[in-house]
Amino acid sequence: MQYLSTRDHTLRFSASQAIVQGLSRDGGLFLPESVPALKPGMLEALSVLPYTERAVRVMKLFLDEFSENELREYAEKAYGSLKFDTPAVAPVTTLEPGLHVLELWHGPTCAFKDMALQMLPYLLTASLQKTGEEKTACILVATSGDTGKAALEGFRDVEHTKILVFYPKDGVSDIQKLQMVTQEGRNVGVEAVVGNFDDAQTGVKRIFSDSALRKELADKGYFLSSANSINWGRVLPQIVYYISAYCDLLSSGGIRNGETVNFCVPTGNFGNILAGYYAKRMGLPVGRLICASNANNVLTEFIETGVYDRNRPFYTTTSPSMDILISSNLERLLYMVSQSDEKVRGYMKSLRETGRYEVSEDIRREIQAVFACGCCDDEGTASTIGRVFAEKAYLLDTHTAVACTVLRQYREKTQDRTPAIVVSTASPFKFCSSVLHALGENRPEAGTAVIGQLAKKTGLTAPVPLASLAGKSVRFTGVAEKEDMARAVAEFLK
Repeated sequence: MQYLSTRDHTLRFSASQAIVQGLSRDGGLFLPESVPALKPGMLEALSVLPYTERAVRVMKLFLDEFSENELREYAEKAYGSLKFDTPAVAPVTTLEPGLHVLELWHGPTCAFKDMALQMLPYLLTASLQKTGEEKTACILVATSGDTGKAALEGFRDVEHTKILVFYPKDGVSDIQKLQMVTQEGRNVGVEAVVGNFDDAQTGVKRIFSDSALRKELADKGYFLSSANSINWGRVLPQIVYYISAYCDLLSSGGIRNGETVNFCVPTGNFGNILAGYYAKRMGLPVGRLICASNANNVLTEFIETGVYDRNRPFYTTTSPSMDILISSNLERLLYMVSQSDEKVRGYMKSLRETGRYEVSEDIRREIQAVFACGCCDDEGTASTIGRVFAEKAYLLDTHTAVACTVLRQYREKTQDRTPAIVVSTASPFKFCSSVLHALGENRPEAGTAVIGQLAKKTGLTAPVPLASLAGKSVRFTGVAEKEDMARAVAEFLK
């Protein structure tokens, strides 16, 4: 299978080339030239297999160059007991008949990014060998909170790689920041950016497009790659857990084979929900993909009106991983729906120059045929956390609470009672202060003591990776202006 750029469909790359490069040099995103179909009987077969084997079977459909044995080795290392605290890897919890939660936070950093970023280092290092690349990969990451730590942990001390993470200086939770700035490893770096996530993400994209900097780095023995969801190697492993969730409900009797389900996904950069769209295109019986936004509701407006407009106030919310106004992965959806790189180039040019673009009526209708949407502010988020804990004895993080709120709104508005799976993206212990406030505790303790406070308040045990943050030394204190990110890269690679 070949991979093409959203901005130039004449470019053709192998999967390993696309994974190594990360972002196309024309600024576009790589995506497969076609979407493989799930084979007849495949869902029933997968439903009796462990998560690792499901990952092998699904990913193999997109990766011609990789053998099943190679992928099996990677999956067993990525999702084994040394990394995840449950053999199920991504378990499905039922809150009530027809309402389920897909828990994607049982990995080493307690966020859904582990599902892809534990796999990506194996895909990347194997791709380096398959392409004959001898330079060291310099992996640049912009994070709104969770990707940074997951990428740092995934690539820690991986040979032939160095990784530098940029995060918005005042735009992540205290626990998220502490996870990053205490990161261990010989090949890692972390830098705060004065600005928001969009500033960090735009800065990284600008660096990728800087031919002079790429040449300078090449002369030093480095090339640029990405661990953000702009890299296809990030999106692909995420497709697996949508299919796995369906298989878990199938095996438990929660649904019948062929029965349609809806997924409600909290999303900012559109990568997570895009993976669900790929699963649907492969033949997974998905009805609606419900896009849940916080107060930064640019995606909600786009799905409703066909107008993408980032010219709006930016809000710092209690769900910081969704505090995004430029949703990079939407570009892949636009190409898949329009099948036109010319249109995508036009949209992205307009976004760059004016901050907005508008799709045609037929494209808007096609998107609305699959995607529903809604948004939720911090007050609604807190209310849902408190209500669900009181009624179900189940503790939500802030992002998952946004999704639960939006799903409830959607069901009340449409009366759609299709079985629904809420995609839960992080442990509530990553956002202790906000969750405690939602539970009526208005005096959260300082530092890592807040983790124990939430555990005592709820009677739950904090995940080991978060509980063990206490006493860790801060390694990274650098702060860069958004205009100086390239300089930070050059200094990191001295």
